[in-house]
Amino acid sequence: MTDPGNSRFRRFAELGLAPARYARVLRATDRTPLLQVVKTAVAASLAWVACLLVLPGDLPIFGTIAAILVVQPSINQSFAKALERTVGVIAGVVIASLAAAFFGVESWLILASILVSLLVGWAFRLSQSTTAQIPISALLVLTIGAATPGYAVERVFETVLGAAIAVVVNVIVVPPVRLKPAQDSIAALGAEVANSLDDLARLIREPSTAKQRMSALVTARLLHPMELKAVAAVTGAGESLRFNPRRSVHRSTLATDNQLLDTLHVLVLRVPGMIRALDDRYDETIHTEPTAAGLSTEVARAAHDLRLVMQQAEPAEAATDEQPTLTEPFTVLAPSAAHWILIGSLLEDLRRVREVIVAASDDRVA
Repeated sequence: MTDPGNSRFRRFAELGLAPARYARVLRATDRTPLLQVVKTAVAASLAWVACLLVLPGDLPIFGTIAAILVVQPSINQSFAKALERTVGVIAGVVIASLAAAFFGVESWLILASILVSLLVGWAFRLSQSTTAQIPISALLVLTIGAATPGYAVERVFETVLGAAIAVVVNVIVVPPVRLKPAQDSIAALGAEVANSLDDLARLIREPSTAKQRMSALVTARLLHPMELKAVAAVTGAGESLRFNPRRSVHRSTLATDNQLLDTLHVLVLRVPGMIRALDDRYDETIHTEPTAAGLSTEVARAAHDLRLVMQQAEPAEAATDEQPTLTEPFTVLAPSAAHWILIGSLLEDLRRVREVIVAASDDRVA
């Protein structure tokens, strides 16, 4: 007997209405740091109190909203958000004030002001948040402040004050430096590239099935999205250091991360191509080629030396006694007519892989 509840759930899932789908939309991949939550609460409270002291009589809605929005994960982002908020409020207040001065306060005028505000943001190519802020400010001024003289000017001052308080709070209570997520992403990418090199070495050395080669190729193709994630993490780390009082302490670490990412970028481009070439031109006799054993060994050495480079990038692993193995000459024997294209392609890609790994290893030693 079919469970009606399960059938209903399957129908929702087929229509794209499953609750889990919307839960994923609402939930963030990373939890907001607790320090940022506390700083936001402190900034909002200070903005509320400061605005009431300077502009008594009205609830400081604009200033408090500005403080909440301006506290960001980095000081640079706070400056940018404060500028966006301030420009949006000023533009919206100006549009609403001019509209009210010329046409009075009419219901149609509110809708017209919203349209004009959006067109102003579009015409000046303002950011999405700034463009959205303009009609919101115009709407509030035309509805709430229509009967209050000086309301528009006070709201601009209130917004600037709230944004300034939020920036000061974010500067005094320094945001965390986001280097650890970047280093974790780079380490994971480096480990997977090394694993793909090991897979390639095994495919060259031993007979393999089409399923095994396809599995190795699919794994190698997943390196690209991992690289994009690492790039985003490194960009976030650099963002967290901009205008950060602690940036000088961590500048060399960020430079090392960028160098590692440059090295891995070349490998992410080369390694999947090498596995794809092997899969495209594979036959059962490739592992019997005179060069196959040496080629497999060199690829395995590349994997070993890449792991060594990744370990040396970590301060705790810098004292390792292991030495690079890509140091011995590799004698290439003439391949057969059936395999010379594949062997030549793999050798050229291996030359580039070896080049970047040796260069990275030398940089780590220096």
